[in-house]
Amino acid sequence: MRVLIVSDSHGMTKELTEIKQRHANQVDAFIHCGDSELPSDCAELQEFRSVAGNCDFDKGFPKERSEEIHGVRFFITHGHLYNVKMTLMNLYYRAQEANAQVVCFGHSHIAGAEMVNNLLFINPGSLLLPRMRKEKTYALLEIKNGQATVQFYDVNGQEVPSLAQSFIL
Repeated sequence: MRVLIVSDSHGMTKELTEIKQRHANQVDAFIHCGDSELPSDCAELQEFRSVAGNCDFDKGFPKERSEEIHGVRFFITHGHLYNVKMTLMNLYYRAQEANAQVVCFGHSHIAGAEMVNNLLFINPGSLLLPRMRKEKTYALLEIKNGQATVQFYDVNGQEVPSLAQSFIL
């Protein structure tokens, strides 16, 4: 199972379309963790399971989502409601309540993946304004035989190997 995860695209449309087209036949689902700054019904977001970020004012976006994708439970949120710039603890507790195995969030614009007490956290970074790195990133999660691999790519589709991580789920 493969899932593409983006966040904090802040009005970008051409790039979202290119990323979708690039990976259309490679992934089982698309996730947008908020701050798209686009209408919830726009063509660029149609395939995405999207949530509202602090810069999204369209009421068509949910604040969070709990989704099962090929037997894996995902909790998707932007992160601003859980103070993710300071700690993952609030988000961790909420994800536990949702019985999640994978948490996808944004808001900090800092790309990374980490396992916290058997809960996989993925922040794909930002497609527009990355922090802590120069690359404008998104993530691809692959889960196969209990192994989760998170790879990061820049907006042009070039892999960013230094961010890649593997975990046992």
